Amino acid sequence: MKINQDTVLQGQRVTLVPYTSAHVPRYHEWMQSEELQRLTASEPLSLEQEYEMQRSWRDDADKCTFIVLDTERWFGQAGAEEDCMVGDVNIFLTDTEDPTLGEIEIMIAEPSYRGRGFGKEATLTMLSYGVRNLGITKFEAKIGQENEASICMFKKLHFKEVAVNSVFQEVTLRLDVSDQERRWLLEQTSHVEEKSYIELKLPAEVLET
Repeated sequence: MKINQDTVLQGQRVTLVPYTSAHVPRYHEWMQSEELQRLTASEPLSLEQEYEMQRSWRDDADKCTFIVLDTERWFGQAGAEEDCMVGDVNIFLTDTEDPTLGEIEIMIAEPSYRGRGFGKEATLTMLSYGVRNLGITKFEAKIGQENEASICMFKKLHFKEVAVNSVFQEVTLRLDVSDQERRWLLEQTSHVEEKSYIELKLPAEVLET
């Protein structure tokens, strides 16, 4: 989805940036993990296939993807952006007849960042972005039954369990964004700043000229 190709959402722990080709090698490295393949129900891809996937996620109108960065590391060092990557967060518009329904996925790929609030802030930020910028009023999350930590997190974010698929061993959770839920979401993300990715990537001296 091209709507977010110049969008940065800067929070306290996490910063969301568009998924670009520069992120692909690190992402590909993550997805060699059998644990992540299992948790995300993904098949291993070649590096070239991963680049093709990144291009499709950028161009397809039904996918919105951000890479999750460690805010402190990204703004506190001059190192490569790829060294600050901790995961990704996605919204898929899965129902062609209902563009207000979005399926949300969150992956904190770096084990040392799990259980520290990074997934929660990234998910809240993405939910708020979906409501404000994509017109979404209903969210679903489909999570493997064994992924208890993720199920628990979504329930804390007001999602309700609506279905269990014993064949795929998958739980579906849902959030209907009422006016009250919308206010709560916007309150939870009031600290998040929206910035231009291009301007942040340009050297300071270029901006000053």
